[in-house]
Amino acid sequence: MFQRIFRLAIAAFSAAFISAAAATEIVERPELADHFRDAGVTGTFVLLDIASDRLLVHNAVRAQQRFEPASTFKIFNTLVGLETGAVKDEMEVLPYGGKPQFVKAWEKDMHLRDAMRVSNVPVYQELARRIGAKRMQHYIDLAGYGNRDIGAVIDRFWLDGPLKISAVEQARLLGRLAQRKLPFSQRSMRITRSILRQEDTPGHTMFAKTGWAMGATPQIGWLAGWVEKEGKAYPFALNMDIHAEEDAAKRKLLVQRSLETLLFQAR
Repeated sequence: MFQRIFRLAIAAFSAAFISAAAATEIVERPELADHFRDAGVTGTFVLLDIASDRLLVHNAVRAQQRFEPASTFKIFNTLVGLETGAVKDEMEVLPYGGKPQFVKAWEKDMHLRDAMRVSNVPVYQELARRIGAKRMQHYIDLAGYGNRDIGAVIDRFWLDGPLKISAVEQARLLGRLAQRKLPFSQRSMRITRSILRQEDTPGHTMFAKTGWAMGATPQIGWLAGWVEKEGKAYPFALNMDIHAEEDAAKRKLLVQRSLETLLFQAR
């Protein structure tokens, strides 16, 4: 009975969170369409302006459509692993399992900092197994992650489904991480932030993670994170259809051009 009441309370919390997200002003930016057309891909880009509570988007309909998060889930997996003690810190080495891997760089035991950098799937699958379904579901519900459905396979649900999340939801979730407002300890958020750090320039710092849902039809590519600029955080999320291997490199190009349009030039 207690568990049922608890789940109902979490569902109510998540519904309130989703309602608040829906209330955010969504502003379609037509100039972003040029970047997607030039790249020859179909997708969406979302930038959350936290201060004004506005979502600046390309393809607002797709921005609210849910897809498998693929390796962008490594962000959340890291948070839960640290919070539950499934991994001691970002330098604890986890085994990859000893089996041949699709990417040769994954055939190595790694700590989370390196595993995030090369997007090591088997290492993060090991982390998910250590966390276990009960604890993983608890934090999925607590944070209101996407459709909150992890299914029955603890080490595949973010790759094949049933877990799905939209670009809007990704941006809002990462905005809460950037502001240290997720339901995790400050330590867990600090460590996760540190291993997501990708780019430092005199004007901004970028934190980001790629994803590639290869089991989807068409395949879905992700690049999600946030930019810190002049003391403010700007979370973003891109997803796009991938029809050929060379399309994957367009994720970074599209994010770069979209950020240049929306953030690094006068808006």
